[in-house]
Amino acid sequence: MRDHGRAADMFRENIAATLTGFAHSRSEAGLPVQSSGERRTLARKLLADEIASHNQGRLRVGQSALSDGEREALERSVMEALFGLGSLQELLEDDRIENIQINGADQVFVRYADGTEEQRAPVATSDGELVDLVRQIAARSGLEERRFDRGSPSLNVCLPDGSRLFAVMALSHRVGLTIRRHRFKRVSMDDLVDRLGVCDRPLAAFLTALVRARKNIIIGGGTNVGKTTLARGLASVIPACERLVTIEDTFELGLHQDTLAHPNVMALQAREANLEGEGAVDQAELVRWGLRMSPDRVIVGEIRGPEVVPMCNAMSQGNDGSLSTIHASTSRGVFTKLAAYAAQSPERLSLETTNLLVASAVHFVVHVGWATDGQRVIDSIREVVDADGTHIVSNEVYKPGLGGRAVPSAPVRTETLDELVDAGLDTACLRGERWRRT
Repeated sequence: MRDHGRAADMFRENIAATLTGFAHSRSEAGLPVQSSGERRTLARKLLADEIASHNQGRLRVGQSALSDGEREALERSVMEALFGLGSLQELLEDDRIENIQINGADQVFVRYADGTEEQRAPVATSDGELVDLVRQIAARSGLEERRFDRGSPSLNVCLPDGSRLFAVMALSHRVGLTIRRHRFKRVSMDDLVDRLGVCDRPLAAFLTALVRARKNIIIGGGTNVGKTTLARGLASVIPACERLVTIEDTFELGLHQDTLAHPNVMALQAREANLEGEGAVDQAELVRWGLRMSPDRVIVGEIRGPEVVPMCNAMSQGNDGSLSTIHASTSRGVFTKLAAYAAQSPERLSLETTNLLVASAVHFVVHVGWATDGQRVIDSIREVVDADGTHIVSNEVYKPGLGGRAVPSAPVRTETLDELVDAGLDTACLRGERWRRT
C-alpha cells in the first residue's frame, strides 16, 4: 500500500503526544482520568484531522487523496498501535508463551510453558519507540495515570489480559521489559489437579476443606512458581455469597472480573506518589481500608512489606478465611519472611511479638515449588501450632516426597481435623498408606 507506513508512524506519534499532554493538563487541573472510551473518541477525532491534513498535502503536490481502503487501513493501524499493544500483541496472543523478556527493542526472548526458550523478532525499531509503546500502555492502564520517564524510571502495570508488565529505563543500559503471563485466569480445584498437575485429588480435597473451614492460609514460593494461580484455585471454592476485599500492588488476581463465581468483590490497588511526592497509598493502608468494608474475607495478593502487621491483625481479629501469598524458598522460610517484614514496618515489632501475632493469625502455610520433572507442585504444607519465643511451632502435615511432590507426613491436630470434617472433608483420603508415610 504505497508508502503509508511512515504516515501511520507520524500520525501515531503526534496523537500519542497530544493525548499525553492532555492527560497531564487534566491531572494538573485536578480533573479525573479519562476513560478508555473517552481517549479513543479523542484519538479518532485527532486521527481524522491528521488524515485530512495529509490528504491536503498530497493534493497540493499533485498526488491523489487516500482511497477509502487506504484510509481504513491507516485508521486501523494507528488505532491498534495506540490502543492495542503494538508488536507485543502477537506474543501475548500465543498461549504457549509464559514469560516475555525484552532487553532493548531488538533483544526479545520468550519462555514457553514447557520450559524452552527462544529469541524472537524485535518489537520496535528503536529503544525510543519501545519507550513510546510502554508510555501508551501506561496511559491506558486503568485507574490512574502512570508515568514512565527519567523521573519515574520504572513501571508496573496489569495488561488487559491479566499479564503483569514491569518496565525500566534510565537506570538500565537499555530499556527493559518483563511480562509475566497469567495463562490461567479462571482456575478451579479440578484445574489444579487435572490440567496443571499442582496436586493430586486427595490433597485438593484437603485444601478445599481448609478454605471452607475458613482457615487463614499463606501461600509461599519462589518467583514465577504459580502462587497467584494457586490462590485463584483456592478462592474458587469460596461461596459466591461471601463479600471479598482483594488488595494488590498491581491487579493480578482478577477475582473481581469473575462476577459469576464472585459477584461481591471490592478490588483495591496500591497507588504511587504523584510528581509532588503526594497521594501514595500502600497496601498496608489498603488493608486498613478494606477492614472497614465489611468483608467476609480479605485477600492480599502478595505480602511484601509493612502490610504484614495489619494483615495479621485482621486475621487474628475475626476475619478468618483470609488468604495471601509471599516469596519464600521453603514453607518454614515463610515465618522468617513475615518476621523480617514486621521488623521493617512502622510498628517495628520484635521477633517474639511477631511470632505471637503470626501464631494467632495464620493457620496454614502452603508452599509451591518445582518437582524434579520441572512441574510446578505443592511440596509442603505446615499447620501453625503456637509460638515459642523466637520460633514458630508448626507441624509439616505434608512434606516433599520422591520427585518433590507433597506427601502426607504428620497428622493435623484433632480439633483441626474435626473442623475440616465439618467442612466436608472425607477422612478416607487421610487414612491410607500415603498419609502415614514418613
